Amino acid sequence: MQRHHEVHISVLDTAPITQGSNARMALRNSVELAQLVDGLGYHRYWVPEHHGMSGVACAAPAVVVERVASVTRRMRVGAGGVMLPNHAPIVIAEQFGTLEAFHPGRIDLGLGRALGGPRDIADRVRSERERTATPFEDQVRELLALFDAENGDGRVSAVPAVGNRPEIWMLGSGDHTARIAGSLGLPFVAAHHLKPLNTVAAVQAYLRTFQPSSLYPAPRLSISVAVIVADTDERAQWLAGSLRMKIARRRQGRPIQLPSAETAEAQGYATSRDTDDELSGVIVGEAATVLPQLQALVDETGAVELLVKTDLFDPVDRHRSYALLMNDETHHLQRAADLRHAPDLSGST
Repeated sequence: MQRHHEVHISVLDTAPITQGSNARMALRNSVELAQLVDGLGYHRYWVPEHHGMSGVACAAPAVVVERVASVTRRMRVGAGGVMLPNHAPIVIAEQFGTLEAFHPGRIDLGLGRALGGPRDIADRVRSERERTATPFEDQVRELLALFDAENGDGRVSAVPAVGNRPEIWMLGSGDHTARIAGSLGLPFVAAHHLKPLNTVAAVQAYLRTFQPSSLYPAPRLSISVAVIVADTDERAQWLAGSLRMKIARRRQGRPIQLPSAETAEAQGYATSRDTDDELSGVIVGEAATVLPQLQALVDETGAVELLVKTDLFDPVDRHRSYALLMNDETHHLQRAADLRHAPDLSGST
């Protein structure tokens, strides 16, 4: 019989700015959500890096991480992730080494290679020439080295980083970053919430290329997934209308901030349709509906953790969604204790 253990459940929060709101309110809501899920038993709380996007307030992940870590007690806190090409590796090492020094054993650093926003805005964060001067994998290697030891000449480059290494993950929605994570022997997060059809291929690439490292002798997989939970399937679908409408408008080239469920209902987005393309990959329903789908994702990938992203207009509904998910039934989510028992993905596409 296969041995199993509990799957960690964590939070991915983009600090959504809803219609009629602003960045200050969104960030305040994120801090309140972090305090709630810390008490509920969530494993970690991550914020990503986005620039020039009117619907999200998380442009400075290191600042948000410090604030959240300071008002929570138990869970890990981190960036999911820092878009490394936007920054000199030494700056990220100094920032997250400092965070780890302030909050020992609680800080995570997730790394990605996307722009984190529109190209014209990304060019203002860091020029394309600087972003691409060094291959991404070499940027990661440079960053990792800054946490480890002195340089050959005896000088320390990133003083706060040495001896203060956060837990480092790689993030990606495809197999390219997955292969880098595997070759470097780092944990990997598959961005299922962005490109659900790519998840299996990314997991396959990661497991195939993984090289044991001193810190991670075996692969570690997390899956980020969009979830909306309510007391009934009907209410969950109604609340999901906000996200349906926002995604539909974006695809039409008319991006909007997250509207209320009432606004979405008035525009015809309140109920699920046979071809609900807007919510492709989003798991919606009451806990009894959502949990088997999450378990299926764990079974398919062998993930040790799920990073749950929930975008709802009303903070009360978002709090309720995370509270319903983290009930006693959630602890039934399990995975094989040995990754040798992970599913054979060699024939997957």
